[in-house]
Amino acid sequence: MIIETGIMVAAYFGVRVSEKIRPAESNKLLQKLKKELTEKELAKKNEKELTKTDETNEKELIKKNQKKNFQNNRKLSLISVGLAGARQFLYPSLAPLSLGIFIYTTIPYMRQVEKSLLKERKVNVDVLFFTADAMTLALSQYFTAAVGVWMIHEGTHAVEKAKDRSEKMLVDIFAQQPRNVWVLRDNIEVEIPLEQVKINDILVVNTGEVIPSDGIITDGFATIDQHALTGESQPVEKGIGDKVLASTFIMTGRVYMKVEKSGQDTTIAKVGQILKDSAHFKSNVQLKGEEWANKATLPMLLLSGVILPIFGPVSAIVFINSHIGVRVRIFAPLGTLNHIALAAHKGILVKDGRALESLNDIDTVVFDKTGTLTNEQPVVGTVILCDSYSEDEILTYAAAAERKFTHPIAKAIIQKAEDTQLTLPDIEESNYQIGYGVTVNWENRTVRVGSLRFMITEGLSIPDSIKEIESDIYNKGSSLVFVAVNDKVSGAIEIQPQVRPEVEGIIAGLRQRGIKHIAIVSGDHREPTKNLAEKLGMDEYYYDILPENKAEIVEQLQKEGRSVCFVGDGINDAIAMKKANVSISLAGATSIATDMAEVVLMDGSLSHVCDLFDVSKKLDSNLENTLLYSIVPGFINLSGAFLFHFSILTAFVVNGASGVTSLNNVMRPIKEISNEKTSD
Repeated sequence: MIIETGIMVAAYFGVRVSEKIRPAESNKLLQKLKKELTEKELAKKNEKELTKTDETNEKELIKKNQKKNFQNNRKLSLISVGLAGARQFLYPSLAPLSLGIFIYTTIPYMRQVEKSLLKERKVNVDVLFFTADAMTLALSQYFTAAVGVWMIHEGTHAVEKAKDRSEKMLVDIFAQQPRNVWVLRDNIEVEIPLEQVKINDILVVNTGEVIPSDGIITDGFATIDQHALTGESQPVEKGIGDKVLASTFIMTGRVYMKVEKSGQDTTIAKVGQILKDSAHFKSNVQLKGEEWANKATLPMLLLSGVILPIFGPVSAIVFINSHIGVRVRIFAPLGTLNHIALAAHKGILVKDGRALESLNDIDTVVFDKTGTLTNEQPVVGTVILCDSYSEDEILTYAAAAERKFTHPIAKAIIQKAEDTQLTLPDIEESNYQIGYGVTVNWENRTVRVGSLRFMITEGLSIPDSIKEIESDIYNKGSSLVFVAVNDKVSGAIEIQPQVRPEVEGIIAGLRQRGIKHIAIVSGDHREPTKNLAEKLGMDEYYYDILPENKAEIVEQLQKEGRSVCFVGDGINDAIAMKKANVSISLAGATSIATDMAEVVLMDGSLSHVCDLFDVSKKLDSNLENTLLYSIVPGFINLSGAFLFHFSILTAFVVNGASGVTSLNNVMRPIKEISNEKTSD
């Protein structure tokens, strides 16, 4: 009866008035928290830290309290369905109890209606559906009204449960940290809680254990599985001086590591925050659906008022239930969250969720050459001799001179010497001129290693035997490091850029995925850039390009009507990345704090580029299905209201079936992750 609807509204106003009179719940919780803090804890905290702790704990308590209330309302709403059915069909005397529990379970819903009408000053889907619920109660369809409220609570529970599961899986992909760790104190291993770990502590991590913090190995050797963080399929071997990251796993070995970052400063913590921020963006499909829903809400409410006297209240309520707003608002962001989790599972950090959606429109990919298509560290090619020295002697001189340096060319020469099993002398002093070369003295010999400019600056002439092949070496993209002994150039070492082994497969994969235009941008000269572009089957190449001019190339391609994805190696390509429609970085897990890209390939390689495009395509398809599953039941209910005289309960069944279908659709990425974990 209409009077019961009035009682429901009056009861809500009574609740709200009583809440205004009572002290705010948040203040009570805050006072409770302060009482729970011991004097010892208070002494350790300054005022700022205490306030921050109070606010954090208060929010947690409020959240737990809200979750507890929600669970109670959900259970009571199911009881309300049973009581309403018994009242309507068997025992009318249950009316007071049935109505009381029904009103109690609708109060959270009415709060949303109040917020919409009074604070936001708009008629949204909450107002629309509450109107339908109130009308259903007024028609004395107590069972149907109770089912409607129960479906709201149950649907919200199902979605929240799915969201919690998705977020937990998203966290679990990365954050698998131990509660306690072993730390070295006065040469004794002591077990302490992880939260007590400090910078510069020496931790001991054994086979089968998770590395708890970011740090540097000071002793030991281990084979480490970094798949959870970087997506690398193969474990890596690390020893003294190598960096290790929190949440990676020691498969074999034992290491002592010096803590560089702990807690919220670790890479894993920063990744978690980035993922948390990225998960809350709204996709274009969601925005489109919400726009349709918002525009349709008030007209539907007004039109239901026209339908009411013509077709009756039941048709008007069924008409209202054809609205799409709730389904789009709930399922679109959940689907996006799950696809971000899927990308993370593959070692792809999506820092801006909009990039994942935009990738589906990309038709042009521009690769930076050095550090992206080629490895940062080059390799030694031909050793050119122009005196009586052998290849091993020239390599020994060069490696000995470069031994204390860590730039890529030095590493390449030293690596070649180690591979050749050469014995290198220990030279204490060297004179290094930045950008030119290094001079060392060894066994009454003066050895100079460096560029052509360095040799000319030192007054040394270049032998004709090197000049004859110098241009050919430069044209194929290599460079030369000259070696002079006792004021005479005695040889030269060819330094070759090393194309990443996965590049050709990635280029082919992008072609298969519909990328029409692929280009290289490089600061190198024309011939080596051209040769690499032809070797890889690129459509275009740009050479002699300064870092600040890369953005101009992106803008030029965009003016031609292209949607551009720029793939670079991190902060050095920041301007171009900012201009591109989507930016991808290979900088890897250790530099996410300074990386400007929207997407970071955590293993520092191109291996997962095609995976990224696949996830983007799956997201696009999933969002379109979400929109479809939101619209179809609306049309069914709309036609049912006028052609088949649907009951209100029938409309609820249609909406419920749509909800189950939509939820199954958006949870597909999580199932894919679970299946891959099972197969592993």
